[in-house]
Formats: sequence, C-alpha cells, structure tokens
Amino acid sequence: MTLLIGHPSFLEHDTGDFHPERPDRLRAVTAALADEEFSGLARLVAPTATIEQLTRVHPQNYVDAILGIRPPEGELVHVDGDTVMSAGSANAARHAAGAVIAAVDGVLKGRARTAFAAVRPPGHHATPDVPGGFCLFNNVAIGAMHARAAFGLRRVALIDFDVHHGQGTQAVVEPDPDLFYASTHQYPLYPGTGSARERGIAGNVVNVPLPAGSGSAAFRAAWSDRLLPALDNFAPELIIVSAGFDAHRRDPLAQLDVETEDFVWLTEELLSIAGRHAGGRLVSVLEGGYDLAALAESVAAHVRALMRA
Repeated sequence: MTLLIGHPSFLEHDTGDFHPERPDRLRAVTAALADEEFSGLARLVAPTATIEQLTRVHPQNYVDAILGIRPPEGELVHVDGDTVMSAGSANAARHAAGAVIAAVDGVLKGRARTAFAAVRPPGHHATPDVPGGFCLFNNVAIGAMHARAAFGLRRVALIDFDVHHGQGTQAVVEPDPDLFYASTHQYPLYPGTGSARERGIAGNVVNVPLPAGSGSAAFRAAWSDRLLPALDNFAPELIIVSAGFDAHRRDPLAQLDVETEDFVWLTEELLSIAGRHAGGRLVSVLEGGYDLAALAESVAAHVRALMRA
C-alpha cells in the first residue's frame, strides 16, 4: 500500500502574484491524484510537527523565528529575495514537516511500504539556520531524524532529484556518517552548490552536477554510474526522496530536459534498492516543479510507480 499525505493549510501558504511556488502547484497535483486509478491510495491528513521534532534539525531560535512570522491577512513578508511568508505560511510549514513525519511513521509501522507527502512549502534548501529557495523547514531532514528518534534507525538515505541542489539537506548530512545524500542537479543554477568535490565526512555525500540541456541519457547515466551504486553500497534502512520535478524539459525555471519517463525509471531503481536494504520502505516528498501540466503528469507517474512496489 502507498500513503498519500496532505493538508488544507498547504493552500493557505500565499507567496503572492506571479511567484512560481504557488498554491496552483498543489491544486494540479491534487487533481491528478484524484483520478480513479489512484483510489487505492490510503489518504491521510498531516499532523502538526511538534517543536521537539522541528528542533532535531533546526535550532530553537530559528524555529521560534519562523513560527513567529505571521503577517496580517493579505500581507506578505520576504524572508529572503524569493522566499515569502503569509498569514498561513507558518502553519503550512509545520504541517509540511508533519506530513513527512506521518509518512515515516506509516512505512516504519508497517501500514504501507511507500508514501508520498504532497507538501508545500518545500524544504530541501533550508539549512538548519537559514531559510531560502522557497523553503522554511527542511522536511526530509526532519523526517530522517524522526526515523532515528522514534524507531531507532541509524542509516537513512536522502535522495534528491530536484533540478536545484539541496544544499540545506546536504548541510545536515555532511557531518553525520550514518546519513547519506545523493543529488543530480543543473549547474550552474541556484543555489550554486553541489560540486562533485563535496563529499561529506565519510564520502556520504555524492553530487553529480549536470549542464543545461543534458537530457535523459546524461541524467540516467549519472544515477546508474555514480549515485545508485553509492546508495546501494550505503545500504540504507530507509530511503527518503526529495522529489522535485523541475528537471522536466517543460519546466520554466531550469533547462535539464528530463522526461516524465526518466522519473519513473529512477523511482523504480530507488524502490529496487529499498527492497534490498530497507524492507521496501521509501518515503517521497514533493519539492519543486513549476510547469503545472508537467508537474501533475510527473507526480502521477511517480506515485503510480510507488503503488506498484
């Protein structure tokens, strides 16, 4: 079984007119997953992440600062040049982290083998003490730390196929040899990190930057030749995926030119490794993807593959 986890507050995170990370993204995803073929999904409403769960990744003063930004209804606060908070953003951010926690609970308690958390705001650019790139709390890192604290897991892999490098997730993984981070991403492109020379404390970070226009063959080769073997060697007890679909050829914010079928292929490869090492347990979390049609199509294809596991 596959869990689908969401929350109404995700639509209340208002980023303003013309912002690419907008509520319509989630509406497109929700509409796609309302099709009859997805009726077998177990649908859950995300809980609110507790302060204790958030502070396993982010310092208390950071959590307090983010949760304290609650502008009046209709007004916006820019926490950096492109990261925006509205009256509903702090609540949405707590539920986004809570969605990943619920997904981890679901797969580790045996309710499902796989889960997809359809969240916003996204998270992989949020370092422990700096928001950015549309991100407030690092949802996948919070999920990984919850897996350790609540279930005693040690080796957790965080896999990122968003077109932008998840420097926030990497910052959490780098000093911890029992965490693993692997990423393909377009370079040069925001945030300008993710060199292949960035290896972590124990070779537990593996980055493959790709130039614009790389396309399907280069994307698949990066995973087949470098990233998937490293993940297999790490032998994770749980895989958590930063599932950003902005590497798609139709996405307006990048030019990596990946096809929907490439996301399906990679999902199946990750599920195979999860089957070998993690009892098939894989949690996927929405990150980027800014062409609404491509996003909806890609998420549907990705979730379809999760349901086949």
